[in-house]
Amino acid sequence: GNMAVLEVFHLSNNLLSGRIPFQIGRLEGTLQFLGLANNFLSGVIPSQLGRFQGASVLLKDNQLHAAPLSLCLESEVNEFDLKNNATVCPIERNALVDFYDSVKGAEWTDRTNWLDGDEYASYCNWTGVTCNEKNRVTKLNLANNGLSGRLSESIGN
Repeated sequence: GNMAVLEVFHLSNNLLSGRIPFQIGRLEGTLQFLGLANNFLSGVIPSQLGRFQGASVLLKDNQLHAAPLSLCLESEVNEFDLKNNATVCPIERNALVDFYDSVKGAEWTDRTNWLDGDEYASYCNWTGVTCNEKNRVTKLNLANNGLSGRLSESIGN
């Protein structure tokens, strides 16, 4: 990018609007703090923001409606202030990912659509998951699918 050594990008508490440009992701490797909270930003949070290793990503109090799974789980980032916001990081999606990891999902007989690389895929389309009209999980049926490991506490929390 044009600002290849930018470490702090703090624009919180302004009147910025529109979408967060995916090009900000080009600052991966140098950016340690992204502050865009308290603006009027809207749309989907770019998946590239989930790759800011060790960074803090602060986006609260905007009009954002979906975050990539890697950002919600804080896989790479140190802090994401919307990780507990059910609108951008569906709680059931996070619980299902925890379940998948705890019962060795990568070894299942059929894991169609589970963590297939689409950071925004609806968990309601994952094999064995049935949801109601409000995208709430009503059934998890993975019988005879090669699960092993331990049951995750997150399913009941």
